[in-house]
Formats: sequence, C-alpha cells, structure tokens
Amino acid sequence: MRKNLWLFLPMFLVLLTASLLLTGIIFFVDVTIFPYALIVLGISLFFVFFNMLLAHARTQKYLNRMGRQIEGAKRDSLMSFPLPICVVDEAGEIEWYNDCFRIRMAAGSDIYGQSIYDHLPQLDVRETVSPDGFHCAHGERLYSVYGTYSHGGEREGSGLYLLYFIDDTELKRTQKEYEESRPCVMISVVDNYEELMQDAKESERAQLFAEIEGIIEAYVNEYHGYLIRVSRSRYIAIVEERGMRQIVENKFQLLDRVRGLPSASEQMPPTLSIGVGRGGANLIEAESMARQALDMALGRGGDQAAVRNGTNLDFYGGVSKGIEKRTKVKTRIMASALAELIQSSDGVVVMGHRLGDLDSLGSAVGILAGVRLMGKPGVIAVQKKQNLALPLLNRMIENGYADWFSEPEHVLPDITRKTLCIIVDTHVPHLLESKEVYEACRQIVVIDHHRKMVSHIDNAVIFYHEPFASSASEMVTELLQYFPLKQSIGRYEAEAMLAGIMLDTKNFVLKTGVRTFEAAAYLRRLGADTVAVRKLFAGSMADYQRKIRLVAAAEVYRGCAISGAEGVSGSEMRLVAPQAADELLSIEGVDASFVYYDTGGEVSLSGRSMGAINVQLIMETLGGGGHQTMAGAQLKNTTLAEARKQLIDAIDRYFESINRSR
Repeated sequence: MRKNLWLFLPMFLVLLTASLLLTGIIFFVDVTIFPYALIVLGISLFFVFFNMLLAHARTQKYLNRMGRQIEGAKRDSLMSFPLPICVVDEAGEIEWYNDCFRIRMAAGSDIYGQSIYDHLPQLDVRETVSPDGFHCAHGERLYSVYGTYSHGGEREGSGLYLLYFIDDTELKRTQKEYEESRPCVMISVVDNYEELMQDAKESERAQLFAEIEGIIEAYVNEYHGYLIRVSRSRYIAIVEERGMRQIVENKFQLLDRVRGLPSASEQMPPTLSIGVGRGGANLIEAESMARQALDMALGRGGDQAAVRNGTNLDFYGGVSKGIEKRTKVKTRIMASALAELIQSSDGVVVMGHRLGDLDSLGSAVGILAGVRLMGKPGVIAVQKKQNLALPLLNRMIENGYADWFSEPEHVLPDITRKTLCIIVDTHVPHLLESKEVYEACRQIVVIDHHRKMVSHIDNAVIFYHEPFASSASEMVTELLQYFPLKQSIGRYEAEAMLAGIMLDTKNFVLKTGVRTFEAAAYLRRLGADTVAVRKLFAGSMADYQRKIRLVAAAEVYRGCAISGAEGVSGSEMRLVAPQAADELLSIEGVDASFVYYDTGGEVSLSGRSMGAINVQLIMETLGGGGHQTMAGAQLKNTTLAEARKQLIDAIDRYFESINRSR
C-alpha cells in the first residue's frame, strides 16, 4: 500500500517540469507577468506537496489500523483453530498453545512452561518438520504431528517450533485393521505319509491321520483361520496376518505337536513341512508364494516351515533328522528326461562347485562317462590348480582321461546354443566352478543333494534335487543305471563315484541309507577297488601334523568342539580343516565340531555333526549352508577372533531356538 502511494510521483514530476518550462517561457516573452506566473507556480507546488504529505499520513494511519486488525484476526484464528496447536522451544518447553490443545492434550489444565515430553514422551519435535511428520499417541487417540521451525536469530538455541496435531485415529485404525486382516496362505504337507502307511495297520492309519488332522485343525482354529484338506496328506489354511504373526512368533509349534504323536514305527514319527505366503497382493499371489516356500521347506529336508514375505524367506524348525523319501520311479523319469536332453545337444559341459572335492569331481566323472558312452562329446570344466580332489584328478589323467578335463576359459569358445551344461553337487550360482560357463549355456541341468538354498539356480530345464541322498555321486550312480548305454562304465569312473560316496558318508557312517549301499554295490560290481579308493584319502605327513594340532587346540563349548588355525595359509587348510572337524567328532562329549581358518580376506568355517546338532542351521545364520551333519560358511572382512565370537553367538542362538521349541 505504501509503495502504491508513490505511483503518482512520475505524473507529478512531468507536470512540475512542464510548469517550470512554461514559467521560463513567460520570463522571456513578457517579463511583466512573470512574477504572477511564479506566484501561481509556488502556490501549486505547495498545494501538491501538502496534499501528498497529508495522503501519506492518512495511508500510514490506515495501514496501522488494518495491521492491528489483521494481527488480532490471526491471533483469534489460532486460538479458535479446530486443531491443537502449540509453540515449544528447542528444549521442548511449552511457550504457547491454543484452546483446542489445552482441552484435548492438557485435559483443560494450564501447562505453560512445562515440557512437551512430560505429556508426549514419544514425541520428537525435530522429526515433526519432515514432510511425513511424526506419529504419536495420546491417551486413546492417535495423532500425526507436523511442525514448522522458526530461527531465533543469532542466539543459539532460541528457535521455536509451531506444532500442529491432526487427530487421524480412525484412519490409522482402519489402516491397521486392513493390514492385520490381510490373508496369508499356509500349506501343510505330511512329509512321510507313504512311509507311515507302510508300517501301520488300517486301524492305526485311520487313528494316526485323524489325530494329525485334529491337531492341524485345532492349531489353525486357535489363530482364527480356515482349514481345508485338499488331499490325503496336504492341507491349506487361510489365516489373517494378525494370526500369522503370532504363529511366527511362536516358532510354528504345530511342527512339534505333530512330531510328538506316536506312530507304528517309533523311529519314524510323523512330520510336517509348511509353506507360508505373506504379503501377497491377493489370494492367488499368496498361494503361489506359499507353494514356493513349501518347495524350499521340502528341499531342505522337511520337518520345517518356510515363510515367504515378498522376496524374503525365513525358516523355522528343521531340528530333526530328515526322513528319507525317495523313489526309483522318480530316478527313472529323471534319467529318461536327461538322456533325451543329452541326445538332442551338440555337446555337454559338466561342472561342479569351486574348490571341488571328491564328490563334486567323482559325480562329474560319472555323468560324463554316461554322456560319452551315449556317443556325445563332453568335457568337465575344472580349475586344476584350485581343486581339493587332486589325487583323484591326477589318477584319472595318468590313466588316459586327460582329455576329459579342461579349464573353464578353454571351454567357453566351444559353447553353442545347443550345448548342455550339467551342474553337479551344488545348486547355487555363486558357488559354481565357473559362472561364465553357466551363463553362456542356455540349457541347464542341476543334480544335487544339498539342502535347498534361497539363491538357487532357477532356470534349469531339469532340477534333480534329492536332499535325502548321501551324495551327488550316489544320485549319478542311480541315474546311470537307467541311461540307454550299450556298455557299462569303466573301473576308474566307478572308483571316482565310490570315492565321492565315501567322502560324504564318512566311510558309510553318516547319512547312509539303503539306496547308498545299493549304489556302492553296483559300483563294486563294475570293478571299483575299495583299497584304491581309500588311497585317494591319504594325505601328507605335514597335513596330518596340522590336523593333530587343530584337534589338540580345540575347546568344547556346549557340546561343540571349536578350533582355529593361527598363522597357516588357507591353501594348506582347505583339506586339513574338514578332516580335523571329522576327527573331533570322535571325542567323547562332542556332538558337533567347528574349525575356522583364514583364507586371505575371509575366514572359512567347516562344521560337522553326528546328527544331534544341526550344523546347517548354525552355518546359515553366518551366511553359509550345507547339510544337517556337514556345513560351512565364509565370513568376509573378519578376523579369526571375530569369527570365533560370531560362531559362538550362532551356537547360542541355535540352542535358544531349540529350547523355545520344546
């Protein structure tokens, strides 16, 4: 408004200039009338200046009056604003508040000078300035608090926060109810249904499965879910998110309840595998996630629950020994499908995991023997300088099998669109002998016995996964019996596979089933010499001394023997550490053993067990994996002392989870 007053100044200056020019012209035209013109000019200037000053004063008075009215309107509007408003300093002391704040937040009391944190302990005034504000509760009401900050000038700590409290209780309760009532799908399968049926009488079968169904139904009803049986051994339940959260917090007690049922065979209690889909956009997506989770639970040996929430997978249970569940029908079907793929390919590349052991190399030799007997060219991609099965590799090369093995970089140029890549003894991409070979091949086949990992190969044409098999060599031995071969494989190939079986079973002691002995007997008929195989396990005197030092340095913690290698390179320990872990199991009172060593940049751990302790669960918490009786992990950017502490913490967490489930 004040600026608008001087909008007339240019016109005044123009008129003043014109008047001065006219007065000057009169002076030169007629001097006699010049004084009169000068008097008229002076009176006009005085009148204009006087009126401009008077208008300025009146405008200033008007603006002051309007300012007072506006400030009063502001003050009155804030006081009567329908939302609670308060002003606090940087320390949280209340400087001012409106009537709504006094009624709703202070229960009608005057709280000037008090701290806002005495009434809203969870509030953080600094967070209120963010675009999302700050969410807090007061009594039974829920508020979103938004704030603005006013600097207090140069004096530090003199700023003020103006806080607006928006009561959105109903909106938040509606949102929470929506989230809590989201449907989750839980699929439960009786792992050993067929085995239980074989060992039970008809009356016992009916009673057992009536009890199993009753336990599952009562469990689902306990969390207000809906259950339906879709087959003899499969159940689908729909449970709201609020109920599923409690199920997860209670670690799926359903697993223990079913496992505790008596059965016709005391050595084979009924067990469940559970897959859960949470967070799906709809029931179809949740059901698909539950099926994927169930596949993971079954692939890890069963008797456990897998929960899929988006891309995350969490596992619960899995503390008991897996029940062997394999059929020769499946093996025959897989062998037929694999044989067709081999026949239709241009060539075959067989590959195991990096730092391959006797099982990885033995199973690769066995499958390549079948490929070549079918008349197809093939090769094993192996890094010869970084292999833990050098005795077997050298023996094969010495006996005329040198052309069977090639470095991965030499294999890459020969790969075509129709090259088949067969991966043995692993199913995780980052553990492969060569990830480049895997990515170059379009047709992938996986043959593995390790418990299924989350980051498994998902583009395989055939994914032959048997977690109950003792070794990949056992699986390959069974497949070869159904291959369309005109002649049997040779003695050296049979000894390679027998070495793999003996390695993973610890000379037929651990994870050994009837099928394991059948496979070993088949290899023995093919000419495998057990004495020659045993020589492949022989080590040097230096390795034996390192193993003895590791065993002597071990300490027992909660039934676990723990030993670390100080001052020894990783290349020297890769063979010795697993052997030392095996040796520690022979000590009385030791249920599991762990050996850790520095490999330069990371610490590797080898875990072994006789079955009483699931070393796979312990290693998984450290980012590793494996079997219940054999597992490992690698810790990057970690010292040996830190690795030991992490290992002990993982053992403690394992026993805590076991105690909670009992």
